[in-house]
Amino acid sequence: MINVLIADDHGIVRVVLRQILEKAADMHIVATATNGKEAVNEAVAHCPNMAVMDVSMPTLDGIEATKQIHLKCPKINVLMVSTYDTPHHIRRSLEAGALGYILKDVISKDLITAVRTVSQGNRYFSKQIADLAQLYV
Repeated sequence: MINVLIADDHGIVRVVLRQILEKAADMHIVATATNGKEAVNEAVAHCPNMAVMDVSMPTLDGIEATKQIHLKCPKINVLMVSTYDTPHHIRRSLEAGALGYILKDVISKDLITAVRTVSQGNRYFSKQIADLAQLYV
């Protein structure tokens, strides 16, 4: 079973991500967070296999939250989910320890595939950013 933490500051995005992932029989949402600080706290409290993390959030952004999660819970794999397709955001996310980076316009099948892939410790990138991401791997 893949235990997942979802962190996004937009309520509708959290709900949609949860609905998509809960359709997969091998996934269970253990917690949600509305900002990076909350994501770190929930990660420590629940020790999920996976965190699906928005890049841009209040209090502590997803990149900094990923760094802290890796320091406190290094076995949690992180998939970044964002509207940003800039080299800057991709590079910083990967440097923070994220294994994957997908854009929010990804279809549900790709999201489930991304979570499964990253939960196994492998890299996954949206097709739109794969070439850029490979520059930083």
